[in-house]
Amino acid sequence: QVQLVESGGGLVQTGGSLRLSCAASGRLFISYTMGWFRQAPGKERDVVAAISWNGDSYYGDSVKGRFTVSRDNAKNTVWLQMNSLKPEDTAIYYCAAASGPLGGGWYRKRLYDYWGQGTQVTVSS
Repeated sequence: QVQLVESGGGLVQTGGSLRLSCAASGRLFISYTMGWFRQAPGKERDVVAAISWNGDSYYGDSVKGRFTVSRDNAKNTVWLQMNSLKPEDTAIYYCAAASGPLGGGWYRKRLYDYWGQGTQVTVSS
């Protein structure tokens, strides 16, 4: 069982930055693919980014060049650095963990086994 706890959300102006953190419990963190998803009101939960155990990173089209995902396996932590934020980035952001490599399926939320409770990000215009 893995528990995920997100932090770092908040209110920021357009063009600003935020850094989300996700702390994971468990001894097998290094083997997990970690993902970030977001859900805006009335919309589906969509992938933002993912990172494999060895640091290979993947991004949704809407955040490429603005967001960066990273992890520290020794600290059981994954981060999402969000720059040049836009109002359309407003959503609840969720951290997720998949038990193993996902390869080309990194964006499929149904492949993730564990989810955090989410943290609200609001970007004002």
